[in-house]
Amino acid sequence: MKIFFVIFGILGCFTWPSMQSDLETYIVQVESPESQISTQSSRMDLENWYKSFLPKTIATSSSGEKPRLIYSYHNVISGFAARLSAKQVKEMEKKPGFISAWPQRILSLHTTHTPSFLGLQQNVGLWRDANYGKGVIIGVIDTGIDPDHPSFSDKGMPPPPAKWKGKCESNFTKKCNNKLIGARTFPLGSDSPIDEAGHGTHTASTAAGGFVKGANVNGNAKGTAVGVAPLAHLAMYKVCQSFGCDDSDVLAAMDAAIDDGVDILSISLGGSSRSFYQDPIALGAYSAAQRGILVSCSAANNGPYESTLSNDAPWIMTVGASTLDRKLKATVTLGNQKVFEGESAFHPNDHNSAFSPLFDPSLNATDFDSPYCGTGTLNDPEIKGKIVICMVGGGYSMTQQGQAVKDAGGVGMIVVSTADYGVTMFVDAHVLPALYITYKDGMEILDYMNKTSKPTAKILFQGTIIGDKDAPVVAAFSSRGPSLASPGILKPDIIGPGVNILAAWPTSVENKTNTKSTFNIISGTSMSCPHLSGVAALLKSSHPTWSPSAIKSAIMTTAYTVNFANDPILDERLLPANIFAIGAGHVNLSRANDPGLIYDTPFKDYLPYLCGLNYTNRQVGNLLQRKVDCREVKSIPEAQLNYPSFSITLGEVSQTYTRTVTNVGEAKSSYSVEVASPPGISVTVKPSTLKFSKLNQKLKYKVTFTKRVNRTNGGVIEGFLKWTSEKHSVRSPIAVVLESTIGF
Repeated sequence: MKIFFVIFGILGCFTWPSMQSDLETYIVQVESPESQISTQSSRMDLENWYKSFLPKTIATSSSGEKPRLIYSYHNVISGFAARLSAKQVKEMEKKPGFISAWPQRILSLHTTHTPSFLGLQQNVGLWRDANYGKGVIIGVIDTGIDPDHPSFSDKGMPPPPAKWKGKCESNFTKKCNNKLIGARTFPLGSDSPIDEAGHGTHTASTAAGGFVKGANVNGNAKGTAVGVAPLAHLAMYKVCQSFGCDDSDVLAAMDAAIDDGVDILSISLGGSSRSFYQDPIALGAYSAAQRGILVSCSAANNGPYESTLSNDAPWIMTVGASTLDRKLKATVTLGNQKVFEGESAFHPNDHNSAFSPLFDPSLNATDFDSPYCGTGTLNDPEIKGKIVICMVGGGYSMTQQGQAVKDAGGVGMIVVSTADYGVTMFVDAHVLPALYITYKDGMEILDYMNKTSKPTAKILFQGTIIGDKDAPVVAAFSSRGPSLASPGILKPDIIGPGVNILAAWPTSVENKTNTKSTFNIISGTSMSCPHLSGVAALLKSSHPTWSPSAIKSAIMTTAYTVNFANDPILDERLLPANIFAIGAGHVNLSRANDPGLIYDTPFKDYLPYLCGLNYTNRQVGNLLQRKVDCREVKSIPEAQLNYPSFSITLGEVSQTYTRTVTNVGEAKSSYSVEVASPPGISVTVKPSTLKFSKLNQKLKYKVTFTKRVNRTNGGVIEGFLKWTSEKHSVRSPIAVVLESTIGF
């Protein structure tokens, strides 16, 4: 885990005041002017409408002062971003047409072998059928991009589609090509879209990087690096600075991407879950989805705790993270010959594998950060020549920890995970011989040290090992549901590779100066999100008329729920993963292109769904950008939305929901239902057979959930229903939260 994950994670919870004393950036929502609705007036008229809400003294900035109106939004919301004082906002609230204003948040980033793990092979299967994503444009909202990296070469790339209206700003005008077709920075005119953090280069190359032979980090994970959709075009929208990502900038980037003509938006960042009408990513994604753009977002890195995910609106594809079947194996052998397995990307050339004394800096330490091997905390001369035990965390990256150990004269490092992270392990291109081990193994090593007068150990590096039968395992950090904003929609939707992912990086982590072919291995739902963005691009290329919800449905209903050993997918405890950890399951590219049936969510259904969330008319209007009266709308419960999964809270009263499926498989086909009922629940499906006579025919079915067993305690139980024909299997997961009947 790189240090910027920690920094952004800390800052993600707070608003960030402007450097000027009492000014903050506010996102302001206002009603659309009547002329805008009736005549589609010009953007200049719209901007003048927005400026009318600003105090006259600041509607135009004096020379040398930063503009107070930062953004005029045209697509994502009816509103603007401006630098205001709390007093000025209070004045603005009195003006007709004002809806709401909130201080912007700082959102956090959710931060090779993968294509073959996903079943992608050249000239066969989905790559062949989807022509490697040719003609599809993926917009990436992130930290920028390194345009000189070979992953973004346009060799073999066609020109962008005629619909593309985007551009390359700043010093990128001559850097862009037929692969990288857009590069913009927000705030506007701030700096170049160049990537100084690495995160954006990594995510962009994961989604759509070209083939680069010999990719590796210190000789580990060596092979040909390639994105999921290697012939798709890329457009980068840089929104993140050193301290995080302003949500006013994220909203502006989404606004621009809609205008530019992207097909897929990949967003590996977010804040905490909040009501959709005041969540900038949900607001922007709604407008994008309305225009046929699929928005793929990371679920966040706050697992393994429940209800920690973000980006959870039903019009977003919410992506959790899991492991590959590849390990970068390293071992530590104790003086008593006990061996513990860990992972590392250290290069073992000239490594002395002899036994060395062990040292625990937490003993006799006066500095709180000593157990974490914090910078400047390892002052004990006893460290020289020893392997040091370092607990993960404390706000330090493993690179910083390793440098501290090296500076103190240590010859090796064992990084011990936290208890909650179970078997999830991270690799790093360490600055000295080092490996990452589980908390359980770390405690055994510390116990050995406490019981041994002269404890010793040696570290060995085995390199890249393929074939972990437990894979995919849900990453401990992958945020879990249920969704706080809408518990009746099962989230995350899907999981994909997000642990120890090798992809392009703007600088060499091995200090190589003679190549631009530089890569890094990092982890996060930030890494799983662009994998699914690439998958969505392949499906869009193969099925250009499919809506975003149809593409998401195809991915979800064809997902697999077992690992390579054919056992249920496990979590970080090596126990069967909860439905709120995996959603529909792990993406299965071999089947997603031909799902048989799809659950297409009609856009008109979001109005009764939002009214059913008990939002006010004004709050629903915020999302729809028009006036709404929920009294005139027949609202629906969340679980009635035509979604490919079910998430219900069940008490003593039965609940019935309707679903509509569209035939995209064989014209004449018959599907029979199979139900795996959650324990103690009766699930009845009518009709039990669906007979189709033509393509794109729609048929409805009803599902009734009834409690069979009188359980007084609450809890989560799960099952699924599956429609099966001769050729296709269409699976929908079922999550049931039982209402507790215990009196208080």
